[in-house]
Amino acid sequence: MSVDAATVRRIAHLARIAVTDDEVPHLQGELNAMLAFVEQLSEVDVDGVEPMTSVTPMQMKKRADMVNDGEIADQVVANAPSTEDHFFLVPKVVE
Repeated sequence: MSVDAATVRRIAHLARIAVTDDEVPHLQGELNAMLAFVEQLSEVDVDGVEPMTSVTPMQMKKRADMVNDGEIADQVVANAPSTEDHFFLVPKVVE
């Protein structure tokens, strides 16, 4: 796939980037080089290769999925002007 000057201008417009006419040929060459690299990557045979997050096999550390109040409810509402049962009290604004 090859990018022409009109496509470069459209991409710049969509990305909200101001591009002068002098910059279009340079950007066109860079975009074509990127697309050529992506096409080159698509030729690599990756059948049987599992996705990985690191070159060394490892398990991600996970914490227990437990719901709690953080055990600091008193500290959270300590500076509030008015509280009740660990909740902030605010004045009513809608009648």
